[in-house]
Parts: sequence; structure tokens; C-alpha cells
Amino acid sequence: MKDTPSQELLTIGQLSQLTGASVRSIRHYDEHGLLASIRASNGYRMFPEKAVTQVKQIQRMIATGFTIDDIQGFPDCMLLIEGARSCDQITDAQRSRLEAIDRQIADLERRRARLIRTLQEGAVPPVE
Repeated sequence: MKDTPSQELLTIGQLSQLTGASVRSIRHYDEHGLLASIRASNGYRMFPEKAVTQVKQIQRMIATGFTIDDIQGFPDCMLLIEGARSCDQITDAQRSRLEAIDRQIADLERRRARLIRTLQEGAVPPVE
């Protein structure tokens, strides 16, 4: 294992317990370069304490609709500061994501209205 005297290293299980993220998710984040792990002599992944903050931030971003690919393009400030406000560099990405969500909501509302009409009329209405 690499020598890191001033920093405690966490196992993937410990990181999972501290963040609520599954071990599988943490492996996924690590494999996509969103976390910095090192390998212990036994081959196990070990994570620096800052990974707790990083995992929590990744979870927040995923919860708002961003993908792992999106997050990979974000600046480090978004991963290193827990509860970080948006960095100026991702404002456009956030606005884009919001527009996409708004389009999805509008599409779902149209589908819902169509389904309601179908149920009320007993027949499928023509496509508008």
C-alpha cells in the first residue's frame, strides 16, 4: 500500500457505510475515474477520506438527473466540496439538464392526458 501517513484510508465497505452508497456503485464511480483509489497489497481498493465527500456529491448530481458521463466532465470543485454550490463551469450543463427534464415532464403530461381521454371515451383518441 502507498504510504499516506497523514490520511486514513477507507475500505470500500467503510466508504459504503459512511455514504449510504452501495459497494457496487462505489466500484462503478471508481472505474469511471470519479474517485481516486489505491490498491492495498492484498489487491483491495482503499480510498482517502475525501472520497466520502466525493461519493455524496456524485449521488446528489445523479439524483438531479446527471449521468456518470456528465459528471466526468465537471470540474473538480463539484466533487471535492460537500454541498458545493454549482461551479460557473457547469451552469450551462445544469440549465440544459433542466430543459431536458421540462421536455420530459411536458411529454408525460401529454401522455397522461391522452390516457385519461382513452379511459373516459373507451377508445384510443387519434394522435394529435
